[in-house]
Amino acid sequence: MIPRGRNGGIDLNVLSLFDGISCGMVALERSGIAVESYYAYEIDKYAISVSQKNYPKVVQCGDVTTADFTKHKGFDLLIGGSPCTYWSVAKNNREVTPDGIGGQLFMQYVRALYESGCKWFLYENNYSIHKNIKTFISEQLGVEPIMINSALLSAQQRKRCYWTNIPNITQPVDKGLLVQNILESGLSWQDKSYCMKDCYHPTFSDTLEKHRNTMVEEPIIINDADGKSRPIKAQYSHTSLANAARSDRFGATMIAQPIPVGYVGKSRGQGNRVYSVLGKSVCLSANGGGGGAKTGLYKIDLPDGNYIIRKLTPIEAERLQTLPDNYTEGISNTQRYKCIGNGWTVDVIAHILSFIEN
Repeated sequence: MIPRGRNGGIDLNVLSLFDGISCGMVALERSGIAVESYYAYEIDKYAISVSQKNYPKVVQCGDVTTADFTKHKGFDLLIGGSPCTYWSVAKNNREVTPDGIGGQLFMQYVRALYESGCKWFLYENNYSIHKNIKTFISEQLGVEPIMINSALLSAQQRKRCYWTNIPNITQPVDKGLLVQNILESGLSWQDKSYCMKDCYHPTFSDTLEKHRNTMVEEPIIINDADGKSRPIKAQYSHTSLANAARSDRFGATMIAQPIPVGYVGKSRGQGNRVYSVLGKSVCLSANGGGGGAKTGLYKIDLPDGNYIIRKLTPIEAERLQTLPDNYTEGISNTQRYKCIGNGWTVDVIAHILSFIEN
């Protein structure tokens, strides 16, 4: 049973570490769980401003390393996910043992758990962290991780591990969402931060025209001075665009996957790869580089038969994390992408919290 506060349950007192933009608060609301108080520990000023805009009653407490968590004694729920920056496979010479900075930050969570005595806890981190780190976390928290791919509840491929003492958690039911389901419609893309204008690549004109009806058409057009739409140059790899779009979208888990269709520019790095909107998005990144930066690049077909390649907008990135539209509005787009990439997929957290017993 979910505690529903004044409707017959209890109002939870929540302690959130590495709170970011308070995705935990959004998840609690979405789960129907009433909150008596929500204390957040966060040091990023942009993330704090987003939290305060949406939840002015959240109490901001600052740095976890200097906190006295005994003042939260008797709280009901501890949530958080320490930064995976030091453990990520994307980092050169990443930490593979818990005695580095990543481990020190995680131990603040452990300290908070023991000092506060919270009844329930939920800790999150990246699925790709080293097995030594996962083992250490499990030993400290006394539970094994549950891996949930955000792709089940969103249009984003995002594997995460969750350590929690909330019982009987099952895997969410797949909603079948794809990138095409979260795109903003009817936009005129003239902002260089979102798109790259160039000429049509002649090698693929016939292929694109032949298979255009099998692709998703989205009325988003780049207009120049004479009012004509201009598609974007894309240099595709040996896998043709049409074949990639029609290929099996599912992996061994039967969850839809991102579908790479090519790349732009000379580099074939992650930031320059192009994906189909008929699959999942790549995992959002707080610090991604290249043309795709923090969201990846996606090929979007236009009604006139042309196409554009662009990264996702902040609102589309919010939708990938199942946040409300414009939740992060009020800070620069650069900081919006960073905050969203550092956040949680809200519907996954709400699913886990829904198993809390009254």
